[in-house]
Amino acid sequence: MRIDDALEIISLTNPGMVRSHNEDSVACDAACGLVVLADGMGGYNAGEVASGIAVSVVATEICQRLQEANPIDRDEASGDELGVALLRDNIRKANLSIYQAAQSQPQYSGMGTTIVAGLFYDNSVVAGHVGDSRMYRLRDGVLETITRDHSLLQEQIDSGMISIEDARQSKNKNLVTRAVGIDADVEPEIHVHEVRIGDIYLLCSDGLNDMVEDEDIQSTLYAMQGNLPLAVDQLIQLANDNGGRDNVSVILVKVKGEFAASRGWLAKLLNWFGK
Repeated sequence: MRIDDALEIISLTNPGMVRSHNEDSVACDAACGLVVLADGMGGYNAGEVASGIAVSVVATEICQRLQEANPIDRDEASGDELGVALLRDNIRKANLSIYQAAQSQPQYSGMGTTIVAGLFYDNSVVAGHVGDSRMYRLRDGVLETITRDHSLLQEQIDSGMISIEDARQSKNKNLVTRAVGIDADVEPEIHVHEVRIGDIYLLCSDGLNDMVEDEDIQSTLYAMQGNLPLAVDQLIQLANDNGGRDNVSVILVKVKGEFAASRGWLAKLLNWFGK
């Protein structure tokens, strides 16, 4: 099955109830199986600029490359599958673009962004992220976080300094330990996960998970898994009903069929003609 037939993708971004403008950016391209979400930071509109650059670079570069290459091919430089290398390398490229813009234009000094992205191919998803924007997976009614926040709070949880229960009340939620565009280089965290038919993947900015408990996210997705547009609307509404202190962005991806990668010259030729 073609990737754009195998996946249902819905996205929505909202400024929330407090912020005057939206510094989140999202991009979805079903034809190349890519979803990207970024949560910008910085004064004035710098955060919006940073997240916009990040999403644009990652989406444009990866989708252009996949028009002429198979994501299961091996990257010559790293030896990784091309899909893995493309996500990692283009997050780094976005990082450098933001960093250089911040260095050369004083009004953008110090700007940066989180990013979380999923590249779906060959019945798998490559998840890449920097910062505390998250990817969740709903499978068989159970919601699981499949990214790990790059944040001071997460480090405190991992070291046993604070419990998960206490962390929910912490004032340190928004202190990230890694972000895109702050330094000249960044190391994205990249993992590959096998997907199953019926899985729903949620990408979100912290404007959702800071405002809505995971249990409520899980119950909403489970109840509305047959209507993704309504599920997206409801998740953002829940965040705003609970205070909406930040911009909130949501991308949902539902796996409706298998999408094994084409292998061999004949399969590639058939795929080229859309068979």
